[in-house]
Amino acid sequence: MTTTITENPTPRPRLLLVVGPTASGKTALAVQLAKQFQTSVISADSRQCYREMPVGSAAATLAEQEGVPHFFVGDRSVSQHLSAGSFESEALALLPTLWARHSTVVVCGGAGLFIRALVEGFDALGQEQPDRRRHWQTLWEQEGLAALQTAVLQRDPAYAARADMQNHQRLIRALEIMDTEGRPVTDLWTRSVKQRDFDCHWIGLQPDRARLYDQINQRVETMDGAGLESEAQALYPYADHKALKSPGYAEWPAYWQGQVSRGTCLDLIRQHTRNYARRQLTWFRRCEAVQWIPPTLLDVDSRLDWIRCNLPQVKLP
Repeated sequence: MTTTITENPTPRPRLLLVVGPTASGKTALAVQLAKQFQTSVISADSRQCYREMPVGSAAATLAEQEGVPHFFVGDRSVSQHLSAGSFESEALALLPTLWARHSTVVVCGGAGLFIRALVEGFDALGQEQPDRRRHWQTLWEQEGLAALQTAVLQRDPAYAARADMQNHQRLIRALEIMDTEGRPVTDLWTRSVKQRDFDCHWIGLQPDRARLYDQINQRVETMDGAGLESEAQALYPYADHKALKSPGYAEWPAYWQGQVSRGTCLDLIRQHTRNYARRQLTWFRRCEAVQWIPPTLLDVDSRLDWIRCNLPQVKLP
């Protein structure tokens, strides 16, 4: 009689995706998860990759990294734009090297488009056109969000019905694409999910709104004390770059030009950061795969305990 020995299949490598709005504590949780699995962290953030922007992007300092290897943190100049498509290709090229050391890698970030590109693939919608972007950026600055919304609604109602119409950067990009391609954005979407050879476990952070806003306000105060204005001033020559249109940088020129007080400038940074956090939550709440840690759990230890008790598939030690 012959005995057949069935070998256990090799487990697929996996990503632990720590997502949520800015100032929700993603970095601290990602670092502790990485330490549990003795692995690395990939930052999925559209600004932390730039070495000239550590303060305004709230990039993890060496002390905050606690010896955990981090990738896409301060690894390039702001003159070297990192798009979602570039992030997808670079991260996919990096992952096999990381998985050769350990089968789990932690991804941490609030840039939903970057994370979707990595997990599902990115629809390449043409090369970026700085002249057209500046045109729509100027329209937004002079006439406000409603002007962008009207332009998008007229040119691509289907996109307007599905997009975050409060996100001026997304609307500017959509209009830029339509100018370049000569047709609606939705005509160019394939929305085909690429097959990946790894598994994903999504972990979401969503502190209650009052607590999140307090944390954002405190972070802006910390950034101000850490030299945010000086950082923004040094980056002013790059003001047309997409990363410099974000909260923490876009507000300073009005103060430097005497249009608002310094206190008002900081209030605008707080307000715009809160708006950004709301958009991030809206984006991630659309993702059914996200397992949300209860908003009452705020410290890292309680969040790790919740993962251990409620997400057995993560297999937290």
